[in-house]
Amino acid sequence: MAHDGQDMTEMTTAAVLPDLLDLTRAAVPAVEAVFEKARESVRGMVTADDRISGALIEANQTAAHGLAWLATYNQSLQQMQRWAEALQAEGKFGELEQLLHQIAFGEYLHQVAGGIPMNQGEVVRLQDLGLGWDALSGFQSTEVQTLMAQANTQAARVRLVELMQDQAGATMFGASGLDDELEMIRDQFRRYAQEKVEPHAHEWHLKDELIPLEIIEELAEMGVFGLTIPEDFGGFGLSKASMCVVSEELSRGYIGVGSLGTRSEIAAELIIAGGTDEQKANWLPKLASAEILPTAVFTEPNTGSDLGSLRARAVKDENGDYKITGNKTWITHAARTHVMTLLARTNPDSTDHRGLSMFLAEKTPGTDENPFPTPGMTGGEIEVLGYRGMKEYELGFDGFHVKGENLLGGEEGKGFKQLMETFESARIQTAARAIGVAQSALDIAMQYAIDRKQFGKSLINFPRVSGKLAMMAVEIMIARQLTYFSAWEKDHGQRCDLEAGMAKLLGARVAWAAADNGLQIHGGNGFALEYKISRVLCDARILNIFEGAAEIQAQVIARRLLG
Repeated sequence: MAHDGQDMTEMTTAAVLPDLLDLTRAAVPAVEAVFEKARESVRGMVTADDRISGALIEANQTAAHGLAWLATYNQSLQQMQRWAEALQAEGKFGELEQLLHQIAFGEYLHQVAGGIPMNQGEVVRLQDLGLGWDALSGFQSTEVQTLMAQANTQAARVRLVELMQDQAGATMFGASGLDDELEMIRDQFRRYAQEKVEPHAHEWHLKDELIPLEIIEELAEMGVFGLTIPEDFGGFGLSKASMCVVSEELSRGYIGVGSLGTRSEIAAELIIAGGTDEQKANWLPKLASAEILPTAVFTEPNTGSDLGSLRARAVKDENGDYKITGNKTWITHAARTHVMTLLARTNPDSTDHRGLSMFLAEKTPGTDENPFPTPGMTGGEIEVLGYRGMKEYELGFDGFHVKGENLLGGEEGKGFKQLMETFESARIQTAARAIGVAQSALDIAMQYAIDRKQFGKSLINFPRVSGKLAMMAVEIMIARQLTYFSAWEKDHGQRCDLEAGMAKLLGARVAWAAADNGLQIHGGNGFALEYKISRVLCDARILNIFEGAAEIQAQVIARRLLG
């Protein structure tokens, strides 16, 4: 508490540490050193006969996945430092940004030392990675100790939320670090989401309704479906960073709307990377204009993330066309769409990914009365907790006809490899959607905390409420910088599967934490369906599962780190 006559603002402003960037700059290599020791230790656990063993990675899964999380924290803090120094150079590193940066380091350094939550029930600690306290020798420096002792304090969190309240109505809390063109795109889609999406999203969710076709038409006019498709094929030829910003702001309005462009992004990536010249000329302009809407048809009832063991088969007939037979599940937006990017087995003798091929399988869009009118295809809706605006379906194929010219790339056996080439973009886009959902939770929770009075004052004036809001804002910015970095790498032709996976891994956890804490701030009201935060909680939960469950994501990251 401030003493009589002491200025409260003066006291809380002092929450920013002197020489902050010098402190955090010194902390970055200390975290890197812990990560390298952990990588060496875990590599020893999973090596047999001088080779990394898949069986040993599985046997030591906690260590391997923990290494993935430690690597994610290491990269996150590096990107926060890069963001902070860039803002400092531009004269944009204000008090709010300083507090975001400071609290991020204070919290994540403590978690590296004491335990990183992989989710709310699993914490990975140094001992799980085969390390003792001596691995933290670099943490004994004055800089790291200062950050751990003083960076993430109640005073810092309270002051951050005061500044956030001062910025009420701002598009986001803290400068993004992106250029002016991308911020103009953000503002355009933020306005659209506020006017056309947010007022209706909760009703669409509660009634389990498809997003209205007018929304799809308006987004098509705004270029959402052709955002990253090259201009030669009718798209805008914009960056993956622009796709992040658009996905983020539309998902902030409603994840269903933010996800409308995902299937077009995946389909376009597949065709750009693996299609023939004829397929590119035919399909890309139609995808860009939303003349056709695609859906991704990969998962099967008993395979989940194990795509290599898919059983749906495609048999070539005497005319060179294919007949597809088998079952698929968790197919988003299946009824309304015109074409399916469909993965099926063309080599019946194969038992792994090498026998799979990708098809651009055409179908007739359905209606509410007859969702699947195309011969050889049936489907039923899967009722879900959230992520409802496009609906989920199980599909059955029985001799479903696909033209031979719609075999992607004109060559069998390339399907899995073609799909792998889309994973970077898909995970970057999913990370951006997660940030949007987390930001939505923060928007809703903060407004409620301001409006709701208890014990004679607004909830936001209680430190544990403001602390929750502060940590939401901090972790959203961390996930945002990691996501933007992976998009930057993609835009510059650099391999980024590792960083994209990390962004998705962290973003999904951040979204769930934000939604859960947002509901907690609402108290009993948060459990009522009429309050928006109940929808955001349901929507946030899927992010840890689709586009690679968190455990699969950690496994993939670990294999890359150890390989």
